Formats: sequence, C-alpha cells, structure tokens
Amino acid sequence: MKTNVSVFNFSGGIHPAYNKELSAEAPIRPIALPRILTVPMAQHIGAPAKPVVKHGDLVKRCQLLGEADGRVSASVHAPAAGKVVGISQTVTAAGVACAAVVIETLASDEAEQFLPIADWRKADRAVLLGRVSGAGIVGMGGAGFPTQVKLTPPAEQPVDTLILNGAECEPYLTADHRMMLEHAEAIRTGAEIARAILGAKTLRVAIEDNKPEAIAAMEKAFAGVAGDAEIVVLKTAYPQGAEKQQIFSVTGREVPRGGLPRDVGCVMENVSTAYAIYDAVVRGLPLTHRTITVSGDAAESPSNLWVPNGTAYADLVAACGGAKGQAVKVVSGGPMMGFAVNALNVPTCKTTSGVLLLSEARVTAFTSQACIACGRCLDACPMRLVPSELSQCIEADDIESARSIGLMDCIECGSCAYVCPARRPLVHHFRRGKAVIARHRAEAGSKR
Repeated sequence: MKTNVSVFNFSGGIHPAYNKELSAEAPIRPIALPRILTVPMAQHIGAPAKPVVKHGDLVKRCQLLGEADGRVSASVHAPAAGKVVGISQTVTAAGVACAAVVIETLASDEAEQFLPIADWRKADRAVLLGRVSGAGIVGMGGAGFPTQVKLTPPAEQPVDTLILNGAECEPYLTADHRMMLEHAEAIRTGAEIARAILGAKTLRVAIEDNKPEAIAAMEKAFAGVAGDAEIVVLKTAYPQGAEKQQIFSVTGREVPRGGLPRDVGCVMENVSTAYAIYDAVVRGLPLTHRTITVSGDAAESPSNLWVPNGTAYADLVAACGGAKGQAVKVVSGGPMMGFAVNALNVPTCKTTSGVLLLSEARVTAFTSQACIACGRCLDACPMRLVPSELSQCIEADDIESARSIGLMDCIECGSCAYVCPARRPLVHHFRRGKAVIARHRAEAGSKR
C-alpha cells in the first residue's frame, strides 16, 4: 500500500489554533459504568427509532431498545444491562427533542448480541449489509447518516472509491486520532468490509499531515490491503474533514452543488465508523459505545474516554477529575461546529465526538456589528459562497433570495464567522434560514 501526499486542496478554509496537544497523548480508557443511562432514540439523521421496550423491563447489554423507523433511520441498543425506569423526553446537544429509554444499570455482563461472522470475506454482501443495518451503525464523524444507506447507492450511480476519513480537523478533538493509534487493524477490517459491500475498486485513507503517528500506524495496519489502495496525506486545514472538501482533496473530483458524493462515484466513512463495522461483523456487537474527547483549558485531566451511549455529560466531566477552576462554557463537539450546552445532564449519543470545558480566558463576549464588506468570509468559505450576502438576506427575512444564492449548500463549518472582524453570527443566521425553509417544505407537504 502506497502513501502519497495529496496534490489537491479545497478552496477557502482557515487555520485555527488546534489545541490537540491537551489530549493527543491520552490513551483511550473506559469510564466507570454510570448508574443511569438516558439513551436517545434520535442519534442519527432521519426518523428517530421507535422504542420496543417499556417501563419496568429488564434488558440485557446489546438488546434492542428502539427499532429503525423507515429507510433513513437507525436502531438503538442497550449499552449496558439494567432496568428500564422510564420512557421519557430528552433534548440532545443539538437541541433536538426526542424519546429516550432511561436505564438503571446493573452490574451484569449478560449480553444479547449477534453471532459473529467467522469469515466475512466469504459472506454474501446482503448478509454484511444486514449486519451493519441491524447494528444501528451511523456516521460518527458528526452528521450521523445511517451507514446502511450510504453503502447502498442506486444502481445507476455505482461507487468506485471508498474514502476513509481520518482527518479529524476540528480543534481539541483527538478521539479519531487515538482510534487510529490503538485500533488500526480493526479499522482496516471495517474499511475492507465496507469496500466489499460497495464493490468499490479504490480505497483511500485520508489523514492530515499534523498526525504523523496516526499515519505510521495506519501504514502498518493497511500494508497488506489488496488492489488500488493508498494512504493520502492531506494538508492541515479546516474543514479538511468535511465530505465534499475531502473528496476533492483526495481525488480531485468536485461534488456538484446540491449533489452527493455518490454523484462522483465516492462514499466517505469515518475511521470510528469503520471500527463500528468491524465490531458488528467480526465481534457481533451493535453500536453502543464510542470514544469521546473531554478537553479544554478548564478540564482537570483532558482525556479520551470509551463511553456508553446515554451517559450524562456530568459523568464524563467527573471521569476526568472535574473542572479546573470555573468552566464558563461547555461545548458539545468541537469549537467550530459544536453546540454550547447549558447543563451537564445532556446524554451522549453515537455522534458525540467531544465535550469541551472552556474557562473565561477562552470565551469572549462581543456585540456583532454591521457587515463592513471586507470580503474575508468569501476567502474563507470552502463552498465558494458569499456568506455576507446570505446573512444580510436572512436578516431581512428574504429567505427565498438566500436560498437562490446557495444557502442550502452551506456546510455550517463556521469558517466565515471565525474570520469576520464585525463578529457577525453568520452560522446562526444560516441555521435559522434553513429552519425556515424546512418548515415551509413540511407545511407544503402536509397540504398535499
């Protein structure tokens, strides 16, 4: 397997302070099993899972808690054995209200898991795909798109290239970095299974050049992969891990406006997703745990933790020794695309990549000003949009004009807001505009 430095790089982007040194050397360690797990039924893009357990039920580890509700949905399983003490409403870090199964955990290792597939290379594609679907695997790089949907492109859009995303370009986050260092062989197997399901001829492993140890670990693990396979070293730039930007950086192919990766023959999967595929097929385990980085200057002991889904953020903070001084802001995810949370009772889920504790020294209060037409946001936008114009359209409630000039192509990376000298809340404007469009579409659909 060859290692090559990419000759491409997406337009725009920024270079924030990455602050990964806080946790990059911290090995992944499991946390103590929390007494209560609040397991959301919406841990993915698409329809929430439907609970299949009820109050008072005793559940085993890995038992199905919620079944997928439609094609774009994902099942949810119990991260631990315990008693169901409630089916309640919860709110995710992204502000999504959904049902949740509340489990009072028991110190039991009894599990209800799948039968491992002894030789996956001889297994039928449909069997492998069924296992991925049954395990509730979703994209773990942030979006949470159900993996079985990605791995079944339409017949008229064959995929020839699978890209394994190890960029992890968000500041502070090191969970994927540690996964590549500690579980490279399992990631390789998961990637090969995904490649077999897709029937993809080409495999590319994309890693930014600020992760030399991860590059070396993946080179060793992937050394014997057959066929057209390469590790591609990317220039460190944010948002290098974004789907459309990474596809261009790796292949030179440009996903069209409003298009999907399969439009240019590509599918991209995160390295942690590949590990989950390995777990499901080779070990018979559904997706119930993931690695989460707890970091920030107000974290007493920045760490990478192996965490059962449904764990309260408070338990993560406690597992890292609590806060150092006062944490005036808590961010779920990275500082660029994450969400500030106002309480620590928020439950983790399949897409929780990090929890950041930031002190007053890292948080700036400001008042946004009118756009000064400096053009910095145009230079920074990796989608080649005009963020200043989009923002002003939305402020004027001219949502249709914003839509017509590319609002729905915005990936909400925050690059524009990062460079704006007027401190305009650009991403907040774009999210509001998209929400209005989504509401109008839903209203139009309900009138048919």
